[in-house]
Amino acid sequence: MEKRIEAAYQSAPKTWIWKLLLAFLVAGLMAWSSSTVTFTTAGSGLEVAGNILSGIFHPDTKLLFNFTTSGVAYLLLETLCIAFLGTIVGAVISVPFSFLSATNLVPRPIALLGRFAIAAIRTVPAFIYGLMFIRVTGPGPFAGLLTMSLCSIGMVSKMFIESIEDLDKRILESLDAAGCTTFQKIRYGILPQLFPDFMSTLIYRFDMNLRDATVLGLVGAGGIGAPLIFAMSSYRWNEVGAILLGLILLVLVIEAISSRIRAKLTRG
Repeated sequence: MEKRIEAAYQSAPKTWIWKLLLAFLVAGLMAWSSSTVTFTTAGSGLEVAGNILSGIFHPDTKLLFNFTTSGVAYLLLETLCIAFLGTIVGAVISVPFSFLSATNLVPRPIALLGRFAIAAIRTVPAFIYGLMFIRVTGPGPFAGLLTMSLCSIGMVSKMFIESIEDLDKRILESLDAAGCTTFQKIRYGILPQLFPDFMSTLIYRFDMNLRDATVLGLVGAGGIGAPLIFAMSSYRWNEVGAILLGLILLVLVIEAISSRIRAKLTRG
């Protein structure tokens, strides 16, 4: 037995030479790439980073606890509403898209057409949609809502389709054999299977929309992004710290709530 193992080991192809050559090739490419790197004085960058950290630890309390339309609380609420309503509207539109794109429910040509439309929607970044809708509706939260809704359709529809195609048809067949109506099959056979996956997808998309809504504010699509970039451009680091602190607290609260909801959905 030992002789056979030794013979097999000796007859095995010697690949260490090729591995060594590949390692030298990778090292050479990395060295060649690093030759184009230029180093500049990082004093100003470190100073800006220090000012941002100082602003976070010494936020502008007047802005942080200002409950008018220019305060952090109102801007965070606006951002939250844009993300939440964008997720809901996108989910409502995604449901028929998903059922029309599931190959186990509709003919394949129709499903491929629906998947092509979903892929086309997912291709365009949210930033571009934001700029387009601002041209149509003007700057404001409504442009952000439309952007979040359209961006949600692409991802949510894709996840919904996967859940629909994973349906256990044996449950539907058993309900059909029991003489259940179409409504009863949907109520007791389809919805219980799809509801946990659908809700988990929506919660995950809402987390993404909350962060995207902040970025969309930079182009004027509502939310807290515009005041943040204005404060940074004016070097008002205390205001930057107040806005970032509010964003951090909001994301932490939403993350804690969504984690509990996901855990309940997982346990049933």
